[in-house]
Amino acid sequence: MSDTTTIRVLIADDQRLMRAGFTLMIDADPGLEVVGEAEDGVDAVRQVGLLRPDVVLMDIRMPEMDGLAATREIVADPRLADVRILVLTTFDLDEYVYEALRSGASGFLLKDTDPDDLLDAIRVIASGEALLAPKVTRRLIEKIAGEPDRTLERDARFDELTARESDVVAQAAKGLNNAEIAEVLYISPATAKTHVSRAMIKLGARDRAQLVTMAYEAGLVVPGVD
Repeated sequence: MSDTTTIRVLIADDQRLMRAGFTLMIDADPGLEVVGEAEDGVDAVRQVGLLRPDVVLMDIRMPEMDGLAATREIVADPRLADVRILVLTTFDLDEYVYEALRSGASGFLLKDTDPDDLLDAIRVIASGEALLAPKVTRRLIEKIAGEPDRTLERDARFDELTARESDVVAQAAKGLNNAEIAEVLYISPATAKTHVSRAMIKLGARDRAQLVTMAYEAGLVVPGVD
């Protein structure tokens, strides 16, 4: 996040009224500021490169380049490593959730989310956390489980994790926050946070969302097993 206390936000959506509504909502919060708007994915990539916002509200369906492709381009640019992307869509479809996270998004919300929840989500994403509700993570696990021909690719870096770090990552992949992980594993929240941070470093995860996605891909989370 930027050095200032204000979280800088860029809105990427092809609907002008939607951009205007988000701008009014965000600018009314003293801790948030809209620094730019983009009407398509190409424009979003260009403006993010110029403005370096803390958080991008990214629509999925846009002309020229969709939000998933734009997210991939932004995430692939090492100069934009501190930019976090919150995907917003009117379509509550599994493939969008999964592809948004695989593309590098730090969270996923529907556009009809309560305004206060959206503002809180921006803060969560800006802090480096993932916005992954248990409902969403359960659906991701079910989606992977429903693909019998899918070959899970276990990253060799997972072998570098300690047993406790693997336990913590598995719980994070179920959508638990640090306090909830601490309760399940009978450790302190600070210890849970430390283990998550160390696991992210070892695995080269840019944020918690990528850590969770990597855990799914490695088969660290088994559907139907708590």
